[in-house]
Amino acid sequence: MPLPAIEAIDVAKRYATRGAGVTALDGVSLQVEQGEFFGLLGPNGAGKTTLISIIAGLARATRGTVTVMGHDVVTDYRNARRALGVVPQELVFDPFFTVRETLRIQSGYFGLRDNDAWIDEVMANLDLTGKANANMRALSGGMKRRVLVAQALVHRPPVIVLDEPTAGVDVELRQGLWQFVRRLNREGHTIVLTTHYLEEAQELCGRIAMLKAGRIVALDATRALLARLAGVRVSLRLRGAPPEALRARVIEEGDGRLSLRLASASEVEVVLAACRAAGCTIEELEVGHADLEDVFLQLMADDRERVAA
Repeated sequence: MPLPAIEAIDVAKRYATRGAGVTALDGVSLQVEQGEFFGLLGPNGAGKTTLISIIAGLARATRGTVTVMGHDVVTDYRNARRALGVVPQELVFDPFFTVRETLRIQSGYFGLRDNDAWIDEVMANLDLTGKANANMRALSGGMKRRVLVAQALVHRPPVIVLDEPTAGVDVELRQGLWQFVRRLNREGHTIVLTTHYLEEAQELCGRIAMLKAGRIVALDATRALLARLAGVRVSLRLRGAPPEALRARVIEEGDGRLSLRLASASEVEVVLAACRAAGCTIEELEVGHADLEDVFLQLMADDRERVAA
């Protein structure tokens, strides 16, 4: 049986501060198999970037172990880092080099010579060819992010971690980037994605872990999460006050619209009956399958309720 691309066992990270301190990760365990397209989702402050930093060797866990392609990120860090390419959230770049020079230097970090053919291919797929000789400081924010993606890919790592890779970039880049990343995944590369664009995660990721306050609150195949938790979404525009009987099902409300989560389509009649009983007039009605955003909101709300209890 092949080794996991990434394995985290009981990983905790605690930062010492004045007072009680801060726990960023609280016993996270997961496996990402080779060749997976895996999503790591959660609200701001959930611990996603902390976990990625530990995987990349930029931070050390307070407790637990992490391996990349079987290499411990602490005791075998050289091989672990060779197996990993990370696109960070922040725009980090050297302003004194051109795009091509930046990618050649990155190749040198991994001992790669004569890597120009692959550099050219990466730049072409990320629409950077026209900027190959431009200085990094002269690039727009979106172009700089493309270079960060290229840097992560320049040594052809088997495992690629994308931490918010499309934040602040245009639609054209997103489409080109995902086309290229899908190709890499088809060729056997393992992809780990964090994103706040949940429609991207739903479309791309075969399996998803959701973090909340440093803990995993869901870990399953994307289809299984949708089937188990999402149900049916009903969107209404009502004339009159919404029935109190529907309040427990509300997931979103505003601008005169009411969105409800139902366990199945058979419950739509329950909603209609409640509106009739309350004397409401339904001006618009839409029924559809709930999506990953609904699952995400449900899990985060459920977790808050458990904490409050």
